[in-house]
Amino acid sequence: MKRIAVLGSTGSIGTNCLDVIRHHGDRMAAVGLTAGRQWRMLATQAEEFHPRRIAIADAGLRNAIPPSTFNGTEVLFGSEGVERIASDPDIDVVVAGIVGAAGLRGTWAAIEAGKTVGLANKETMVVAGPLVNALAARTGAQIIPVDSEHSAIHQALQAGAANEVRRVVLTASGGPFRGKRRNDLENVTPEMALAHPTWDMGRKITIDSATMMNKALEIIEAKWLFGLRDDQIGVVVHPQSVVHSFVEFVDGSVVAQLSPPDMRLPIQYAMTWPDRIDGVSPRLDWSKSWNLTFEPPDEDAFPALTLGRECAARGGSCGAVLNAANEVAVERFLAGDIAFLEIPQVCRAVLDSHDYDPAPGLSDLFRLDDWARQEARRWRA
Repeated sequence: MKRIAVLGSTGSIGTNCLDVIRHHGDRMAAVGLTAGRQWRMLATQAEEFHPRRIAIADAGLRNAIPPSTFNGTEVLFGSEGVERIASDPDIDVVVAGIVGAAGLRGTWAAIEAGKTVGLANKETMVVAGPLVNALAARTGAQIIPVDSEHSAIHQALQAGAANEVRRVVLTASGGPFRGKRRNDLENVTPEMALAHPTWDMGRKITIDSATMMNKALEIIEAKWLFGLRDDQIGVVVHPQSVVHSFVEFVDGSVVAQLSPPDMRLPIQYAMTWPDRIDGVSPRLDWSKSWNLTFEPPDEDAFPALTLGRECAARGGSCGAVLNAANEVAVERFLAGDIAFLEIPQVCRAVLDSHDYDPAPGLSDLFRLDDWARQEARRWRA
């Protein structure tokens, strides 16, 4: 019986994770759940899964929730509560599903405690990849990626040794604007950008898919997760979202991971690793004809990719600044404060004006995160 903590249990990753646990109740149990503000949904989850502890990150809700809501389950508040669940010695696997830089502290606590971490929070590696890797090496923590692309790479890498890898290629669905030119995107509304053709995700991640900033961040994540050079990471647009990424080896062999677009598969893989068990995700139907297409991305229409490559090449403080600026830019776009094409412009301006640090410590990264957010809020075209 694997004892699981789900950080961000009310989000897209968290609810999919709980569905996997629901289907494998004889093998795994949700013993710790956390949420940001959605305490009513968290209460419903606690009633079904009976976790030992839950945490609500928004400490301001401490006095707003009726005491009888959680029927005796221990309730913690604030980031300290999330970190306590993440580091609980009775937990085997921590699924880090909190979106954005806010997820770093809980993930850090889990790695510091030597846990197996199912990492869905890509920002952890984008912001602090070298520090996270050094911490995991000290504590013996295992980091298993949950992003479908990085999970695919993790699986494909089993086919060869690290020195046999020529490059990895991340696949991108292309989002709702695949095939569009830059001038086609001038009047994009939030509703248009949120209409993803393949994946059902949270609002922030869906906008990142539309700008292809998600792929930019994944380039940086892949560098630190797999110990790659930035010139070993490519991107290709694959609208069917069946090939989730692939690895090319030095002899020319290419090993890919294929499955229907369903996040429960990489989530389950991370929770049961190194074993595989019967899955809850749908299967590919090989009795039908398939057409899988691949095309290069248009970096003029989607300049976020250029930003991602630059940050992967420079390292240091760049990932933290890019991520923070993007989070604020997405918020401003959804609020109608800036245009769709201005999201990467905000990121470029903040990135270019920051005081680059080639080897920041954790406190430096949190300081730069705050600074970048303030600069992104002030930005005007």
